Amino acid sequence: MNSKIKVDKFVIVVFLLCMVCNMTMQAKAYESFKVSIYVRAYEVDKMKDIHWLDSTWNVISQQLEVDKIYLETHRDLLVVEDATLEQAKKFFHDRGIETAGGITYTINEANSFETFCYSNPEHRKMVQKIAEHTAKHFDEFILDDFFFTSCKSDIEIKVKGMQSWTDYRLKLMTEAGRDLVLKPARKVNPQVKVIIKYPNWYDHFQGLGFNLEEGPQLFDGVWTGTETRDPAGNQHLQNYLSYNIIRYFDNLRPGYNGGGWVDVGGLNMGIDRYAEQLHLTMLAKAPEIILFAYHQLLDVKLSPKYRTPWQGMGTSFNYDEVTASIRLEDGSLVEPTTMARIAGVVLKQTDKLIHKLGNPVGIKSYKPFHAAGDDFLQNYLGMIGLPMDMRPVFPEDQQVVLLTAQAAQDTEIMAKIKRQLQSGRDVVVTSSLLKAIPEKLAEVAELRCTDLKALVNDFGRYGQSGRDLLIPQVQYYTNDAWEMVSAGRPLTGGVSGYPILLRAPYATGNLYVLTIPDDMGNLYDFPANALNEIRRIMSKDIGVCLEAPSKVGLFVYDNKTLVVENFNDEPVEVRIVTDDKVMKLENLEDGTVLSPLPAESVQSRRPVTPKNSFRLSLLPHSYKAFQYK
Repeated sequence: MNSKIKVDKFVIVVFLLCMVCNMTMQAKAYESFKVSIYVRAYEVDKMKDIHWLDSTWNVISQQLEVDKIYLETHRDLLVVEDATLEQAKKFFHDRGIETAGGITYTINEANSFETFCYSNPEHRKMVQKIAEHTAKHFDEFILDDFFFTSCKSDIEIKVKGMQSWTDYRLKLMTEAGRDLVLKPARKVNPQVKVIIKYPNWYDHFQGLGFNLEEGPQLFDGVWTGTETRDPAGNQHLQNYLSYNIIRYFDNLRPGYNGGGWVDVGGLNMGIDRYAEQLHLTMLAKAPEIILFAYHQLLDVKLSPKYRTPWQGMGTSFNYDEVTASIRLEDGSLVEPTTMARIAGVVLKQTDKLIHKLGNPVGIKSYKPFHAAGDDFLQNYLGMIGLPMDMRPVFPEDQQVVLLTAQAAQDTEIMAKIKRQLQSGRDVVVTSSLLKAIPEKLAEVAELRCTDLKALVNDFGRYGQSGRDLLIPQVQYYTNDAWEMVSAGRPLTGGVSGYPILLRAPYATGNLYVLTIPDDMGNLYDFPANALNEIRRIMSKDIGVCLEAPSKVGLFVYDNKTLVVENFNDEPVEVRIVTDDKVMKLENLEDGTVLSPLPAESVQSRRPVTPKNSFRLSLLPHSYKAFQYK
């Protein structure tokens, strides 16, 4: 009996030790989010060589703490074999790393992202077979960017018939997701969860079959492409998109957005551009970030060319810290060698802040499903200090609602606008929306946005733009609408001017028209004081607003915290404006406190709400976070 008791105690002790060991290995590397790596099929296939796998993982894992690995089973008609997948899974599990699968549905990515043709019977068979193969090995897998179709083969042309490409592809890809991926995968593995990763070009999705109305409801979750890279590149992705797109996809199906996805693009502009993508993804409160990809983290070497001219000033992202020696747990030193170290340093730094921030809030901007117009404008607005919160449903509970040209697609838009205005609240429409539906908006105010243009550079009392800006001419009836901000060439001492921000009263609310330059990037050339007036009008629901030049972002949270971030290559002076009850801003990272500036006298014919303002300086590509009380 005593011998049996001793054996039982030994078994229990061993079991508990194993549990503790396993829990230690599985402990989260970060407090606020998970960090994962996506591995392309090309690199997964190499993992059949366990020595290659061990040596490459050693390089990455010494520089970056990782919670999870996504192992891709297919890309460009390369299908990874069963044995290789199982060996790679075991390798990472033995090291306490979670694993999931991935699929990239491309025929030849190098050939302009050549996709499958989803009406082609042979292609349909391949798509289904790949899904079944992946579900056999993983309880969770993610579809990389390319579950869309650009195919215009003879088969597709015949099946499309007289439909538009958008209508045809939306139906085709919804059916393909349901019948070729989800149903076959679940038949093989009833426990499997299939996630669709949507890329960063969301305003153009409908044209290639990404269905944001049905897809998030159909799949088990979505993932968000937050890669913004070089804003001057082909897609013209503004820095702010890395934050804004997470918030938008959260609103498509709340609670089902798994996280953000960043690649090496933009590193050519220096450490700060890559670091900002990581940082902004997490400021949006993404629960996980996927770093694309294993080969980039391994092969893109650290280089002095990534050290920007403003490094050494004490900026938020520090190249010298990235290149410093790493002390491992055993006390040994390792010299960082690849971009994995940049991600490791930035994400650890951001992790210390994120858990202190509440839920993001912003100016509600209504974007109906599959709507086009004013493409990606909200990202430019975010870059001039307007916190954005894009919604697929018209918000009924806001003091201010922003409507871009996309709202023209809603046949009931005027009823919604009138309801908002008659309740004593405001609507801001862009000049593009005014041009799209002038007859409808005439029910509120008889305004026009014609094909006439104006070249402006002078904003009168608000300052100079520094360059000539081409804007549409917004016209109105005198004394029926009022210019809040105007511009001319020149305006002061000139002979003509044009509205930049126009106010048209209706019932107890106001319809505002915001003139958008022909080049949206010229919003960055608006003088700071003109931007300040626009921010004041549009930020009524936020509780705080910026006074600052352009390319300064404001991120606001529901627990009275905020982050202000400078995307300029030079330092800027900023004021944070609050109501008069806020008596201090406390820095969330170092505990320093800002007190309000002395009150300034305001000359105005309208009632002025008492405000407090707080001055701070921001170094290039740097941020500060505050609690306001």
